[in-house]
Amino acid sequence: MANLLMKAAVLYGPMDLRLESINKPALGRLDVLIEIKANGLCGSDIHFFKEGRLGPFEVTSPYVPGHEASGVIEAVGEEVEGFKIGDRVVIEPGIPCRLCEWCKSGRYNLCPQVRFLSAPPINGTLSEYVSVPFDFVYKFPDRLTYEEAALVEPLAVGLHAINRGGLRPGMSIAIFGAGPIGLMILQCARASGAGEIFIIDKIPMRLEMAERLGATKAINAAEKDAVEEVLELTHSRGVDVLFEASGNSKVENDCLRLAKRGGVIVLVGWPDQKLVPYKLEDILDKELDIRGINRYANAYQPALGLLEAGQINLRAMITHRYPFNQVCEAFGYVSEHPDQVIKAVVVN
Repeated sequence: MANLLMKAAVLYGPMDLRLESINKPALGRLDVLIEIKANGLCGSDIHFFKEGRLGPFEVTSPYVPGHEASGVIEAVGEEVEGFKIGDRVVIEPGIPCRLCEWCKSGRYNLCPQVRFLSAPPINGTLSEYVSVPFDFVYKFPDRLTYEEAALVEPLAVGLHAINRGGLRPGMSIAIFGAGPIGLMILQCARASGAGEIFIIDKIPMRLEMAERLGATKAINAAEKDAVEEVLELTHSRGVDVLFEASGNSKVENDCLRLAKRGGVIVLVGWPDQKLVPYKLEDILDKELDIRGINRYANAYQPALGLLEAGQINLRAMITHRYPFNQVCEAFGYVSEHPDQVIKAVVVN
Protein backbone atom coordinates (compact mmCIF):
# COMPACT_ATOMS: atom_id res chain seq x y z
CA MET A 1 0.00 0.00 0.00
CA ALA A 2 1.33 3.43 -0.93
CA ASN A 3 2.59 5.64 1.89
CA LEU A 4 -0.05 8.30 2.55
CA LEU A 5 2.08 10.29 4.99
CA MET A 6 5.02 12.63 4.44
CA LYS A 7 7.42 14.69 6.54
CA ALA A 8 6.77 18.42 6.79
CA ALA A 9 7.89 21.43 8.83
CA VAL A 10 4.84 22.60 10.75
CA LEU A 11 4.71 26.02 12.42
CA TYR A 12 2.44 26.11 15.49
CA GLY A 13 3.24 29.67 16.58
CA PRO A 14 6.18 31.97 17.35
CA MET A 15 9.42 29.99 17.74
CA ASP A 16 7.51 26.70 17.60
CA LEU A 17 8.45 24.84 14.40
CA ARG A 18 8.22 21.05 14.39
CA LEU A 19 9.24 18.38 11.90
CA GLU A 20 6.42 15.86 11.84
CA SER A 21 4.32 13.56 9.67
CA ILE A 22 1.23 14.90 7.90
CA ASN A 23 -1.01 13.66 5.11
CA LYS A 24 0.47 13.56 1.64
CA PRO A 25 -1.45 15.97 -0.65
CA ALA A 26 -4.11 14.68 -3.01
CA LEU A 27 -3.59 14.92 -6.77
CA GLY A 28 -6.33 16.79 -8.65
CA ARG A 29 -7.07 16.27 -12.32
CA LEU A 30 -5.24 19.52 -13.23
CA ASP A 31 -2.45 19.12 -10.67
CA VAL A 32 1.09 17.83 -10.66
CA LEU A 33 2.50 16.12 -7.57
CA ILE A 34 6.00 17.43 -6.96
CA GLU A 35 8.68 15.80 -4.85
CA ILE A 36 10.34 18.83 -3.29
CA LYS A 37 14.12 18.95 -3.66
CA ALA A 38 15.01 22.39 -2.28
CA ASN A 39 13.46 25.35 -0.45
CA GLY A 40 14.89 28.81 0.06
CA LEU A 41 14.11 30.40 3.41
CA CYS A 42 12.37 33.72 2.77
CA GLY A 43 12.36 36.67 5.13
CA SER A 44 8.60 36.26 5.45
CA ASP A 45 9.08 32.65 6.64
CA ILE A 46 11.46 33.90 9.33
CA HIS A 47 9.03 36.67 10.27
CA PHE A 48 6.21 34.16 10.82
CA PHE A 49 8.62 31.96 12.78
CA LYS A 50 9.74 34.78 15.08
CA GLU A 51 6.51 36.72 15.53
CA GLY A 52 3.67 34.53 14.28
CA ARG A 53 2.36 37.18 11.93
CA LEU A 54 3.25 39.44 9.01
CA GLY A 55 0.99 42.25 7.86
CA PRO A 56 -2.59 40.94 7.64
CA PHE A 57 -1.52 37.27 7.94
CA GLU A 58 -1.37 35.53 11.32
CA VAL A 59 -0.54 32.00 12.41
CA THR A 60 -3.74 30.94 14.20
CA SER A 61 -3.43 27.20 13.57
CA PRO A 62 -0.56 24.86 12.61
CA TYR A 63 0.52 25.17 8.99
CA VAL A 64 3.47 24.47 6.67
CA PRO A 65 5.61 27.52 5.72
CA GLY A 66 7.85 27.87 2.66
CA HIS A 67 7.24 29.06 -0.91
CA GLU A 68 10.64 29.24 -2.64
CA ALA A 69 10.71 25.71 -4.01
CA SER A 70 11.95 23.40 -6.74
CA GLY A 71 11.45 19.71 -7.29
CA VAL A 72 10.67 16.88 -9.66
CA ILE A 73 7.25 15.76 -10.86
CA GLU A 74 6.24 12.41 -9.39
CA ALA A 75 2.68 12.19 -10.76
CA VAL A 76 0.40 14.14 -13.12
CA GLY A 77 -3.36 14.62 -13.06
CA GLU A 78 -5.46 13.15 -15.85
CA GLU A 79 -6.00 16.52 -17.58
CA VAL A 80 -2.47 17.90 -17.23
CA GLU A 81 -0.81 19.03 -20.47
CA GLY A 82 2.85 19.67 -21.25
CA PHE A 83 4.37 17.95 -18.19
CA LYS A 84 5.45 14.41 -17.43
CA ILE A 85 6.86 12.40 -14.57
CA GLY A 86 10.52 13.29 -14.06
CA ASP A 87 10.32 16.93 -15.19
CA ARG A 88 12.38 19.30 -13.02
CA VAL A 89 10.21 22.27 -12.09
CA VAL A 90 9.88 25.41 -10.00
CA ILE A 91 6.65 26.45 -8.34
CA GLU A 92 4.93 29.82 -8.66
CA PRO A 93 3.18 29.86 -5.27
CA GLY A 94 0.41 32.43 -5.83
CA ILE A 95 -2.57 30.55 -7.28
CA PRO A 96 -5.30 32.99 -8.50
CA CYS A 97 -8.90 32.33 -9.45
CA ARG A 98 -8.22 32.96 -13.18
CA LEU A 99 -11.75 34.39 -13.62
CA CYS A 100 -11.79 37.91 -12.13
CA GLU A 101 -10.99 41.17 -13.93
CA TRP A 102 -7.43 41.25 -12.56
CA CYS A 103 -6.69 37.71 -13.71
CA LYS A 104 -8.16 38.38 -17.14
CA SER A 105 -6.17 41.60 -17.54
CA GLY A 106 -2.88 39.83 -16.75
CA ARG A 107 -2.45 41.25 -13.25
CA TYR A 108 -3.36 37.99 -11.57
CA ASN A 109 -1.18 38.78 -8.54
CA LEU A 110 -3.91 41.25 -7.54
CA CYS A 111 -6.64 38.59 -7.61
CA PRO A 112 -8.70 38.97 -4.41
CA GLN A 113 -9.08 35.17 -4.26
CA VAL A 114 -5.40 34.31 -4.68
CA ARG A 115 -4.19 31.34 -2.62
CA PHE A 116 -0.56 31.93 -1.76
CA LEU A 117 1.32 28.88 -0.58
CA SER A 118 2.74 29.56 2.93
CA ALA A 119 0.45 32.53 3.70
CA PRO A 120 -1.42 31.24 6.79
CA PRO A 121 -3.54 29.15 6.81
CA ILE A 122 -2.46 27.87 3.36
CA ASN A 123 0.23 25.19 3.57
CA GLY A 124 3.50 25.93 1.82
CA THR A 125 6.35 23.89 0.39
CA LEU A 126 8.57 22.89 3.32
CA SER A 127 7.49 19.29 3.00
CA GLU A 128 8.38 16.20 1.02
CA TYR A 129 5.58 16.67 -1.53
CA VAL A 130 3.33 19.45 -2.84
CA SER A 131 0.39 19.26 -5.26
CA VAL A 132 0.11 22.34 -7.49
CA PRO A 133 -2.01 23.30 -10.55
CA PHE A 134 0.11 22.52 -13.60
CA ASP A 135 -0.21 26.03 -15.06
CA PHE A 136 1.73 27.42 -12.08
CA VAL A 137 4.84 25.28 -12.43
CA TYR A 138 7.70 25.83 -14.87
CA LYS A 139 10.46 23.62 -16.19
CA PHE A 140 13.91 25.00 -15.50
CA PRO A 141 17.18 24.74 -17.46
CA ASP A 142 19.44 21.74 -16.94
CA ARG A 143 22.30 24.10 -16.08
CA LEU A 144 20.55 25.04 -12.81
CA THR A 145 20.78 23.01 -9.62
CA TYR A 146 17.66 22.44 -7.53
CA GLU A 147 19.09 24.88 -4.95
CA GLU A 148 19.47 27.64 -7.52
CA ALA A 149 16.06 26.92 -9.04
CA ALA A 150 14.42 27.38 -5.63
CA LEU A 151 15.52 31.03 -5.80
CA VAL A 152 13.59 31.76 -9.00
CA GLU A 153 10.74 32.91 -6.74
CA PRO A 154 12.65 35.83 -5.13
CA LEU A 155 14.23 36.54 -8.53
CA ALA A 156 10.69 37.00 -9.87
CA VAL A 157 10.08 39.58 -7.14
CA GLY A 158 13.17 41.50 -8.23
CA LEU A 159 12.17 41.38 -11.88
CA HIS A 160 8.63 42.52 -11.13
CA ALA A 161 10.04 45.44 -9.14
CA ILE A 162 12.18 46.44 -12.13
CA ASN A 163 9.13 46.26 -14.40
CA ARG A 164 7.04 48.35 -12.00
CA GLY A 165 9.81 50.95 -11.90
CA GLY A 166 9.80 51.32 -15.68
CA LEU A 167 13.56 50.93 -15.76
CA ARG A 168 15.17 51.65 -19.13
CA PRO A 169 18.80 51.23 -20.23
CA GLY A 170 21.09 53.90 -18.84
CA MET A 171 18.83 54.93 -15.95
CA SER A 172 20.38 55.30 -12.52
CA ILE A 173 18.93 53.51 -9.51
CA ALA A 174 19.34 53.25 -5.76
CA ILE A 175 18.28 50.32 -3.61
CA PHE A 176 17.63 50.54 0.13
CA GLY A 177 18.36 47.07 1.52
CA ALA A 178 20.95 44.55 0.32
CA GLY A 179 19.12 41.45 1.50
CA PRO A 180 18.10 38.73 -0.96
CA ILE A 181 15.40 40.85 -2.62
CA GLY A 182 17.60 43.92 -2.88
CA LEU A 183 20.33 41.80 -4.45
CA MET A 184 17.84 40.32 -6.90
CA ILE A 185 16.73 43.83 -7.89
CA LEU A 186 20.38 44.78 -8.35
CA GLN A 187 21.02 41.86 -10.71
CA CYS A 188 17.81 42.40 -12.69
CA ALA A 189 18.67 46.10 -13.03
CA ARG A 190 22.13 45.27 -14.30
CA ALA A 191 20.67 42.76 -16.78
CA SER A 192 18.20 45.46 -17.92
CA GLY A 193 21.00 47.86 -18.75
CA ALA A 194 20.84 50.20 -15.75
CA GLY A 195 23.55 52.83 -15.53
CA GLU A 196 24.75 53.64 -12.02
CA ILE A 197 23.51 51.25 -9.32
CA PHE A 198 23.78 52.42 -5.70
CA ILE A 199 22.84 50.08 -2.86
CA ILE A 200 22.51 50.96 0.82
CA ASP A 201 22.60 48.71 3.89
CA LYS A 202 24.22 48.42 7.32
CA ILE A 203 25.53 44.85 7.12
CA PRO A 204 29.07 44.57 5.66
CA MET A 205 28.58 41.02 4.35
CA ARG A 206 25.58 42.10 2.29
CA LEU A 207 27.39 45.14 0.93
CA GLU A 208 30.37 43.01 -0.09
CA MET A 209 28.01 40.67 -1.94
CA ALA A 210 26.35 43.67 -3.65
CA GLU A 211 29.72 44.82 -5.00
CA ARG A 212 30.48 41.28 -6.15
CA LEU A 213 27.16 41.20 -8.03
CA GLY A 214 27.76 44.48 -9.85
CA ALA A 215 26.77 47.47 -7.71
CA THR A 216 28.44 50.70 -8.77
CA LYS A 217 28.68 51.78 -5.14
CA ALA A 218 27.70 49.93 -1.95
CA ILE A 219 27.22 52.32 0.97
CA ASN A 220 27.20 51.44 4.66
CA ALA A 221 24.47 53.56 6.25
CA ALA A 222 25.84 52.77 9.71
CA GLU A 223 29.00 54.70 8.90
CA LYS A 224 27.79 57.69 6.86
CA ASP A 225 24.76 59.57 5.58
CA ALA A 226 24.02 57.38 2.58
CA VAL A 227 21.54 59.79 1.03
CA GLU A 228 24.03 62.66 1.14
CA GLU A 229 26.72 60.48 -0.41
CA VAL A 230 24.51 59.43 -3.33
CA LEU A 231 23.39 63.02 -3.85
CA GLU A 232 27.05 64.08 -3.95
CA LEU A 233 27.91 61.32 -6.40
CA THR A 234 25.01 62.34 -8.66
CA HIS A 235 25.78 66.08 -8.36
CA SER A 236 22.55 66.65 -6.36
CA ARG A 237 20.39 65.22 -9.16
CA GLY A 238 19.36 62.03 -7.38
CA VAL A 239 18.46 58.80 -9.16
CA ASP A 240 15.87 57.92 -11.78
CA VAL A 241 14.34 54.96 -9.93
CA LEU A 242 14.57 54.14 -6.26
CA PHE A 243 13.71 50.78 -4.68
CA GLU A 244 12.82 50.45 -1.00
CA ALA A 245 13.63 46.79 -0.24
CA SER A 246 14.55 47.00 3.44
CA GLY A 247 11.10 47.13 5.03
CA ASN A 248 12.44 49.88 7.32
CA SER A 249 9.78 52.58 7.40
CA LYS A 250 12.31 55.09 8.71
CA VAL A 251 13.87 55.37 5.25
CA GLU A 252 10.63 56.15 3.41
CA ASN A 253 11.34 59.89 3.43
CA ASP A 254 14.96 59.23 2.49
CA CYS A 255 13.49 57.82 -0.72
CA LEU A 256 11.82 61.17 -1.37
CA ARG A 257 15.11 63.00 -0.85
CA LEU A 258 17.06 60.69 -3.12
CA ALA A 259 14.62 60.44 -6.03
CA LYS A 260 15.30 62.90 -8.85
CA ARG A 261 12.65 65.38 -9.95
CA GLY A 262 10.13 63.36 -11.94
CA GLY A 263 11.54 60.13 -10.54
CA VAL A 264 9.92 56.86 -9.49
CA ILE A 265 9.92 55.17 -6.08
CA VAL A 266 9.05 51.46 -5.90
CA LEU A 267 8.05 50.11 -2.48
CA VAL A 268 9.09 46.46 -2.28
CA GLY A 269 9.82 45.60 1.35
CA TRP A 270 6.88 44.87 3.64
CA PRO A 271 6.77 47.86 6.05
CA ASP A 272 7.42 47.55 9.77
CA GLN A 273 4.76 50.21 10.36
CA LYS A 274 1.21 50.35 9.00
CA LEU A 275 1.19 54.14 8.69
CA VAL A 276 4.17 56.24 7.62
CA PRO A 277 4.19 60.07 7.50
CA TYR A 278 5.30 61.24 4.07
CA LYS A 279 6.56 64.72 3.28
CA LEU A 280 3.85 65.38 0.73
CA GLU A 281 5.31 68.65 -0.49
CA ASP A 282 8.32 66.74 -1.84
CA ILE A 283 6.04 64.33 -3.72
CA LEU A 284 4.12 67.24 -5.25
CA ASP A 285 7.04 69.54 -5.94
CA LYS A 286 9.18 66.82 -7.50
CA GLU A 287 6.18 65.17 -9.22
CA LEU A 288 7.18 61.74 -7.97
CA ASP A 289 5.53 58.44 -8.78
CA ILE A 290 5.26 56.06 -5.81
CA ARG A 291 4.43 52.49 -6.79
CA GLY A 292 3.88 49.36 -4.76
CA ILE A 293 4.50 45.79 -5.80
CA ASN A 294 2.55 42.73 -4.75
CA ARG A 295 4.86 39.76 -5.30
CA TYR A 296 4.90 39.32 -9.13
CA ALA A 297 2.94 38.51 -12.25
CA ASN A 298 4.18 37.12 -15.57
CA ALA A 299 7.73 37.14 -14.23
CA TYR A 300 8.72 33.47 -14.00
CA GLN A 301 9.40 32.81 -17.67
CA PRO A 302 11.44 36.03 -18.11
CA ALA A 303 13.35 35.21 -14.92
CA LEU A 304 14.15 31.74 -16.23
CA GLY A 305 15.24 33.34 -19.51
CA LEU A 306 17.73 35.55 -17.68
CA LEU A 307 19.09 32.48 -15.91
CA GLU A 308 19.36 30.52 -19.15
CA ALA A 309 21.35 33.43 -20.61
CA GLY A 310 23.69 33.42 -17.62
CA GLN A 311 22.82 36.99 -16.62
CA ILE A 312 21.92 36.23 -13.00
CA ASN A 313 24.14 34.65 -10.33
CA LEU A 314 22.00 32.78 -7.80
CA ARG A 315 24.69 30.41 -6.62
CA ALA A 316 26.74 33.19 -5.04
CA MET A 317 23.82 34.24 -2.86
CA ILE A 318 23.47 30.84 -1.16
CA THR A 319 25.54 31.14 2.00
CA HIS A 320 24.01 28.34 4.10
CA ARG A 321 22.65 24.87 3.33
CA TYR A 322 20.74 22.49 5.59
CA PRO A 323 19.36 18.99 5.09
CA PHE A 324 15.59 18.73 5.51
CA ASN A 325 15.89 16.91 8.83
CA GLN A 326 17.58 20.04 10.21
CA VAL A 327 14.93 22.50 9.02
CA CYS A 328 14.13 23.61 12.59
CA GLU A 329 17.80 24.35 13.22
CA ALA A 330 17.90 26.30 9.93
CA PHE A 331 15.07 28.58 11.02
CA GLY A 332 16.69 29.12 14.39
CA TYR A 333 20.08 30.03 12.96
CA VAL A 334 18.76 32.36 10.26
CA SER A 335 16.49 34.19 12.72
CA GLU A 336 19.34 34.67 15.20
CA HIS A 337 22.12 35.59 12.73
CA PRO A 338 20.70 37.92 10.06
CA ASP A 339 24.08 39.60 9.69
CA GLN A 340 25.73 36.30 8.72
CA VAL A 341 23.21 34.90 6.24
CA ILE A 342 22.27 36.08 2.78
CA LYS A 343 20.23 33.07 1.64
CA ALA A 344 19.79 29.72 3.38
CA VAL A 345 18.51 26.71 1.46
CA VAL A 346 16.94 23.56 2.88
CA VAL A 347 17.68 20.51 0.72
CA ASN A 348 15.40 17.46 0.76
